[in-house]
Amino acid sequence: MIHPHTELRIISETVGYGIFTSKRIPKGTITYIKDELELVFKPTDVRLQDKKYFDIIERFSYIDNKGNRILSWDLSKYVNHSCNANTMSTGYDFEIALRDIEAGEQLTDEYGIFNLIADMHCECGESNCRKTIRKNDFDIFYKEWDSRIKQSLSFLKKVEQPLLPFMDQKTKEQLDKYLLEGKPYKSVYNLRLKKELNGLANPHELNFLLKHK
Repeated sequence: MIHPHTELRIISETVGYGIFTSKRIPKGTITYIKDELELVFKPTDVRLQDKKYFDIIERFSYIDNKGNRILSWDLSKYVNHSCNANTMSTGYDFEIALRDIEAGEQLTDEYGIFNLIADMHCECGESNCRKTIRKNDFDIFYKEWDSRIKQSLSFLKKVEQPLLPFMDQKTKEQLDKYLLEGKPYKSVYNLRLKKELNGLANPHELNFLLKHK
């Protein structure tokens, strides 16, 4: 579920849609949380073998650490990537604002965390644009991402959190313990597709993608 102070806007014919803030969202705010309404497609789901469904699922979903594709039921699926993203996924199944996001700004995310099955061309326009979002970006950047996430988590209790009621009790307890004691911290690397599943979580998916693109 995406933060309520957001709205869908068309950016261009090339980019398509994007999500923009309707009000200021302070640093440390939960901007998205994985809730019970999210659609989960397991690697064996037959709909992944049907082109008319696969194209939609592949475009708008992300892959979790078990190889499942997660398709958001709301506007969350329209958040675009930026190499200078203002929000980022955490190891706690929510995304957090990395800085103050002013009203009217586009909400952007880091796609390198989403277990891409193929490298993705990037034209975000940022001065630090990587040009290509690679499958191994997780291994290269996760420590940097963790550092930024930790800094933002320190503001979590200081700002309004409209999505907090959708957080499960176990996650709340883990988060409260970290914020109180400074450990243990649940790294964003927990979202990384398990190595024993990497490339095998859905062995036919890449072949299907190559055949039909």
